Amino acid sequence: MKALVTGAGGFVGGWLAAHLMEAGDEVIELDPELDVRDGDGLASAITSARPDAIYHLAGYSHVGQSWQEPQAAFEINALGTLNLLQAARSVEPAPRVLLVSSADVYGEVDEASLPLAETAAARPATPYAASKVSAEFLGVQAYLGYGLPVITVRPFNHIGPGQHESFFFPALARRIVQAIDAGASAIPVGNLAARRDFTDVRDAVRSYRLLIERGLAGEVYNVCSGKDISLAEAARLMLAVAGASLDLEADETLMRPVDLPVLRGDPGKLRAATGWEPAIPLATSLEDLYRRERDTLSGSAAAVTGPGGSAGSAAAVTGPGGSA
Repeated sequence: MKALVTGAGGFVGGWLAAHLMEAGDEVIELDPELDVRDGDGLASAITSARPDAIYHLAGYSHVGQSWQEPQAAFEINALGTLNLLQAARSVEPAPRVLLVSSADVYGEVDEASLPLAETAAARPATPYAASKVSAEFLGVQAYLGYGLPVITVRPFNHIGPGQHESFFFPALARRIVQAIDAGASAIPVGNLAARRDFTDVRDAVRSYRLLIERGLAGEVYNVCSGKDISLAEAARLMLAVAGASLDLEADETLMRPVDLPVLRGDPGKLRAATGWEPAIPLATSLEDLYRRERDTLSGSAAAVTGPGGSAGSAAAVTGPGGSA
């Protein structure tokens, strides 16, 4: 299969490209200098490549920062998706398109409604989430109006080695390493009461390829573990991995204007369509992530092999969790 990946230079995109190549696919990575807001440039790249499948991961990925940059979030995520879908329509035969949205589109939900199924209403509470809802509906229109085989995924929190330091766990890992080196007794953190559903990025990208193969066009699939854990408990797991005894001190500057109290998804639809199950435990994800951050800061070779570029504008989308 010839697979085109947008955002291949980002965290999830790098792991996805590696997984696709391991599976025997021919992987085409867009020029990292190509902005998805450049409709003509994107159309030229896609029509020249003539892929069998398109994985659209390039996008504005930082939930917290979207409060300061709502226009950029919308232009990159919504307009960029429109440009990609328009370009895909010009390829014959039409490629299967996987749009990576986010569980953040569900917004603040009552705990009684958990775990969230794909039928739950979209109630975006952040500019980032609103941009993702817009992108999703562009995919719906492309499927219903033009017959383009579009599949949408709503990943909950991805974590793993190589994630950008602006996100919760890489930022936490860096602070732990720096505190240990400095002999400090505490590190600053944001809201640790929030509960999230975490999936290792290496498990998540397996689900993406399975959905391209077996998912139904026009459908939406959650990618999640079906379990939630508080950020406080997860932080304690990482401290244990590091062998560190540090106090976690709340820092108002690290808090978001809106932070969803709890989010847990139902992976049943994904499981039924593909047989996918997460295989990497959270403790392993945190250990691999911590080791990567520790070795990056020390300047030694990464202890965990595999992709892990910087996030930037080409980063794959993550769910709620944001910066630490």
